[in-house]
Amino acid sequence: MAARILPIVKLATKVTIAGGAVYVACNSGLLGSSEQGSEALGKAKAAVPPAIEEWMKYFGLEAQLPTMPKVEIAPVQAWNSGVRWTISALSEAPTKATEYTNQGLQYVKDLTK
Repeated sequence: MAARILPIVKLATKVTIAGGAVYVACNSGLLGSSEQGSEALGKAKAAVPPAIEEWMKYFGLEAQLPTMPKVEIAPVQAWNSGVRWTISALSEAPTKATEYTNQGLQYVKDLTK
């Protein structure tokens, strides 16, 4: 009987954890606009170090944490920069292909002279 229930309990646990992660991500603004993502990043930067220190005191660990690195790029400015770069490269592809083809043909003509 337990052998039949265990896979169901494991699946329910995994689905619950995944659903909770999606719920927290939606409520914190991670899946929203770039402004909401920037706000969520600021909240996380403010909340994580004190929480780690509290847990270290709880477990009796004495360690020095490294300082948080400073992010010089605003997430709002770099939100879809990869998408913009890809679309730009795709829009220039026909022109570049024509240029490279002409250069290749000229090279072949120069070799056959």
